[in-house]
Amino acid sequence: MENKNYRKEKPSIFDMERPEFPKRAVITGGMPYGNKKLHFGHIGGVFVQADATARFLRDRIGAENVIFVSGTDCYGSPIAESYRKLCENGYTGTIEDFVRENHESQKETLDAYEISLNLFGASGLGETSEVHKEFSRELMELWYENGWLEKMVTSQFYDVKAGQFLNGRQVVGKCPVENCTSDKGYADECSMGHQYMPEELIDPKSTLTGDTPEMRDVANWYIDLTKFKELLEDFVDDISKKENVRPLVANTIREFMTPPLVYIKNEFSEDYEKIKGQMPPHKLDSAANKTSFSLEFKDLSDRDKARAVLNENGIRFRAGKTLVPFRLTGNIDWGVPAPVIDGEKGLTIWVWPESLWAPISFTKAYLKSIGKPDDEWKKYWCDDTAGIYQFIGQDNIYFYGIAEPALFMATQGKDGLTARPKDGQLKMPVLVANNHILFLNKKASSSGAVKPPMADELFEYYMPEHLRAHFLGLGLGLKSVSFQPKPLNPAADEKDADPVMKEGKLLSNVFNRVARSCFYTAQKYFEGNMPLGKVSDEVLHSAKEVVLKYERAMYKFEFHKVMSLMDEYIRNANKYWAKNIGAADKEDGNDMRRQVLIDTFHMVRTAVSLMHPIAPKGCEMLREYLGFGEDFWNWDRIFDTFADMCEGETEHKIKFLEPRVDFFPMYR
Repeated sequence: MENKNYRKEKPSIFDMERPEFPKRAVITGGMPYGNKKLHFGHIGGVFVQADATARFLRDRIGAENVIFVSGTDCYGSPIAESYRKLCENGYTGTIEDFVRENHESQKETLDAYEISLNLFGASGLGETSEVHKEFSRELMELWYENGWLEKMVTSQFYDVKAGQFLNGRQVVGKCPVENCTSDKGYADECSMGHQYMPEELIDPKSTLTGDTPEMRDVANWYIDLTKFKELLEDFVDDISKKENVRPLVANTIREFMTPPLVYIKNEFSEDYEKIKGQMPPHKLDSAANKTSFSLEFKDLSDRDKARAVLNENGIRFRAGKTLVPFRLTGNIDWGVPAPVIDGEKGLTIWVWPESLWAPISFTKAYLKSIGKPDDEWKKYWCDDTAGIYQFIGQDNIYFYGIAEPALFMATQGKDGLTARPKDGQLKMPVLVANNHILFLNKKASSSGAVKPPMADELFEYYMPEHLRAHFLGLGLGLKSVSFQPKPLNPAADEKDADPVMKEGKLLSNVFNRVARSCFYTAQKYFEGNMPLGKVSDEVLHSAKEVVLKYERAMYKFEFHKVMSLMDEYIRNANKYWAKNIGAADKEDGNDMRRQVLIDTFHMVRTAVSLMHPIAPKGCEMLREYLGFGEDFWNWDRIFDTFADMCEGETEHKIKFLEPRVDFFPMYR
């Protein structure tokens, strides 16, 4: 009889196969719009995680093999609108001036947070812009040649009073997608990332004049995502099996793999019965205990015909999530110029598509800046031995998880497309999507009621490395988590601990104390030398264990586990030191003291190697005082002791540590 209480033991980390990492890697961070400075969400929700990964991979596979890029998104309606309002208040610079000012500010903030980008470019500024424009032209022409570009005449919003077409956030209404509560629906997407056709937006208003815009037909270039449905299903099936792709990504993509649906409130059921025969063939689902029923259609064409019938008869409805044609171009001046194809002139590329391939442009621009050949970028984006890791917010999964794979697949040719690209074709990036980082338990937005604190503002209260460690420890890969800095929390009690400082105290109190104690003891008893010798078996075992667990957690982007591992390991190192150095001091035995130093220095060596991607400045300082070069970070020697690294010497000279010098300062 089967024992129901039996639990299969988890395999030991020592018995598990170690994860494989690529030979080369590109890391990208979501591009902030060029209409504002960075707030805490940009840093805590994307950039810190991306930077920790980039720094880890530089240590793991070699800095020369890793490229970390991002940049300012210079185009799009948020920028155009912010610039328009600024001009109304007296701003006299050009829109390019406006974007450049914000780009420079963003770069300064990223530098202050120790975000180690190889290139922080700008889609509309400088040399990066020229590379981006050229690459955008090449892609558009390739898609046309491959037969995937479709010229569609669709209805777009037009403000009669303003005398112009409206794009993106120049229109505001209610999202038409079922179960979406966003009242920030824009021209063809809402604040939650749901996509729809412009004419579906509920109660649209022009942000330019406040008038209700009319719909006018206009020609633009599209790629029809419905034609990629089977390929996208293959793609999502593949990623759902990967250890390093969060379920959030696959689950969100699958929400859009459904047939076209229309949802109608139950109160309109009798009205529907009267006109159902006027609509194309459809399947009715009237599940019990629901406030509405749904109609499923064969394709978008049939759904749109049904929508027309429902509108004519005054029956209110909402659309379901599904694949829709993805617009590539728009009718605004400020944007990446679209090439003249099939006689269509004066178009610009819509901001969302061009931002998807902007990281490739930035990679090209970076490699060009260091003198590499024009096709060097393909070694990172098209090679089977390379990996691409894109850090994004959950609201953008539609673009990166549906539109981007389809666009990349469309470069493969006219026929024989695959979701599993061959060597030499654009690879499918690994998407690392975070849940929302909240502020005081609410979703903060620059345009909403709850304003997020600016990233630079936090330096009034915290050190950059404290914030980096805290953001990594939040567990945004699991769920939405609130950022609750005590100094900015009106509800915080004076006696309450500051949640943000949990990880900061690990660095500035515990780790600092262990490292400093080793140095001061070596200076007092061993003439400023680190004693070298055999590390205790127990210490070697725990060090190897934490390295293996850390490596697996970093592979899976489980940063909260990383921080938990390091918290336990560093605190145990502190306990080991306090217990054993006390015994050595009591006995006044230098042999015992020597062994305690050998062991604890090994724990410090392990901890500083693993904390390097998290708290780089302090760890670099500690490496310097230990007396080793940059090769110290090389993971080929991650299990080596200091005796191994010093090749049989009995002691190693360390840099003299002055009193009250901190590797991880508590305050500036």
